[in-house]
Amino acid sequence: MAVGAEAEAAGLRAGQALADAQAILPGVLLVPEDPAGDAAALDRLALWALRFTPLAGTEGGDSLLLDITGVEHLFGGEAALRQEVLDRLSRLGLTALGAVAGMAGTALALVRAGREGLVAEGGEAAAVSPLPLAALRLDPALVGALQGLGLRDVGSVAAQPRAGLVRRFGAGLARALDEALGRAARPISPIRPPPEMRVARDFADPVVTREGIEAALGLLLGDLCRALRDAGRGARRMLLRAHRVDGAVQEVAIGTGLATREARHLARLFHGKLERLEPGCGFDRLTLEAPATDPLTGVQDGLGTAGRAARREELAQLLDRLSQRLPVWRLAPRASHWPERAMQRIGAFDPVEDFPGWAAKPRPVRLLRRPPFIGAVALLPDAPPSLLRIGRASHRVLRAEGPERFEPEWWRDRPDRRLRDYYRVELASGARLWVCRIGLAEHGEEARWALHGHLP
Repeated sequence: MAVGAEAEAAGLRAGQALADAQAILPGVLLVPEDPAGDAAALDRLALWALRFTPLAGTEGGDSLLLDITGVEHLFGGEAALRQEVLDRLSRLGLTALGAVAGMAGTALALVRAGREGLVAEGGEAAAVSPLPLAALRLDPALVGALQGLGLRDVGSVAAQPRAGLVRRFGAGLARALDEALGRAARPISPIRPPPEMRVARDFADPVVTREGIEAALGLLLGDLCRALRDAGRGARRMLLRAHRVDGAVQEVAIGTGLATREARHLARLFHGKLERLEPGCGFDRLTLEAPATDPLTGVQDGLGTAGRAARREELAQLLDRLSQRLPVWRLAPRASHWPERAMQRIGAFDPVEDFPGWAAKPRPVRLLRRPPFIGAVALLPDAPPSLLRIGRASHRVLRAEGPERFEPEWWRDRPDRRLRDYYRVELASGARLWVCRIGLAEHGEEARWALHGHLP
């Protein structure tokens, strides 16, 4: 468990048990861990940081590294640049620490220890030596071993014979020390923005007719698809902007299920939407851009892969054409055991994430959007039903399997949502139903029954 500054001030600590945290601070906001989402957000911040320097990258899942060599004077010096970055991050709602040093490893060590500021050239050892071992971001077991020897800060470790450190703890410790003390460079893995995919055509004589617009669009598609091919990418979305002579700008957008750079297919997708354009006195400029692209490489034949790829592309193009008039989607499992949330709509070609066990037990072929309440008779309060009353009709239960208990998802649900016990029942009429009991009598709750779905 990680904690924010306010939670930490209230007495919560990282790694604490969730039950203990809720006991200390009732009502604390709980957010599920999302490593992939955090990494994507950090990448977006690195792209944002390119406004300050042409070389920026991420580090360790929670840090940005900016190489400001040769650009600091544009912002009034290192101190002013550091403050500018921190101020802008604050306006984005982010809390950050910032350090500037001649070596990236030194700056990283400072912020990992909760310090910040500027380190003058040659002052790396003095700045880093008092820091705790956490500043080196070592394996916890290694930190424990060093502390067991009485080595509790970077300086005490650096004072030990290097050969002995390498022999006993490995070269990784020596490398971490060298980077923090400014003896070795820590390389930055730079993030690169996707290439800008935009082409334009200007017209001395404004384009007025539909035929003229389609001809100009064909030229733009040819130019843009060549640029995509050179970049090894394919378009997932394209946007056509038509600039009228009176200054008005009209837009037409298309999307594709898979990345593509087939000009003919893209032209067909645009064809049905060009009628939305109102040229008036004519368009004197058309721009075409691909704001969303994905990597797209050629497929080498020889193992039968080209044929499968061609069939997949044909299917994608068919779905693209259908999606211009109809919604096209498919169902996929979601990371939730609560029946209403267990499935979601995704794009026809979006990847499906696998959640082991999500369909381990029989589920209804039809789940009712608004489960009606029904009557039920059971021999005991926690026993399966022996008789169901649905509407005005009573149905005898021949067989019942269950219960299968569903606890509320505390990170999503209201605190007053009650648990459910589900049963798979077969009626004397042959119908198979999925019914649930909401609430438990032993909790002092009035149990109610509902029909949630029809089983095959």
